[in-house]
Amino acid sequence: MGRYRGSHNKLSRREGADLFGTGGASLQRRLAQVPGDHGHAFKRGRPSDYMRQLREKQKVKRLYGLRERQFRRFLDMARREPEMTGSALLRLLERRLDSVVYRSGLARTRPMARQMVVHGHVVVNGRKVDIPSFLVEPGMAVTIDDTARKMPDVQWSIQAPANLCPSWLSRDADAARMIDWPTREEVELPIDLNLVVEFYSR
Repeated sequence: MGRYRGSHNKLSRREGADLFGTGGASLQRRLAQVPGDHGHAFKRGRPSDYMRQLREKQKVKRLYGLRERQFRRFLDMARREPEMTGSALLRLLERRLDSVVYRSGLARTRPMARQMVVHGHVVVNGRKVDIPSFLVEPGMAVTIDDTARKMPDVQWSIQAPANLCPSWLSRDADAARMIDWPTREEVELPIDLNLVVEFYSR
């Protein structure tokens, strides 16, 4: 599967929001300006329904670091759930191992959490798991290895008081446990999953 290696700030500017948490003040000043040579001349007018659905789908994909095929697979899984497709999709995305590492405060950003998983620094129930899309279930314990504990960014993440777990996760020092299913109310992201479902229902 390919991986995007370009500028994260360009993607954030295209969607009008800091998708990766790495932009800083420079990005905040330019969020209203789309990337490209003529971005300064572009004005965000009233978009069509299709454009709104497309942009929302792209935003969600980029927030969670997914490619199109993988995102469609998660959507197909959500459609088989008894609850509403949008809620089921969000629950699946939040249960991804890289998302759990980020949401529990063991990493500063989602890209950082994904890198920790891919590099083999994350352990689930005592076994190393290096697949970011691994789905965590209630009762599973997620920890980081000794190498990751020595990383300055990881130490900062663990010690920062702003890292508060949602109610469906608990964390003790450098270990987290999923104690319940994720809920939409605790996912404070600027996304509308109904638009995403509508996009794929055309």
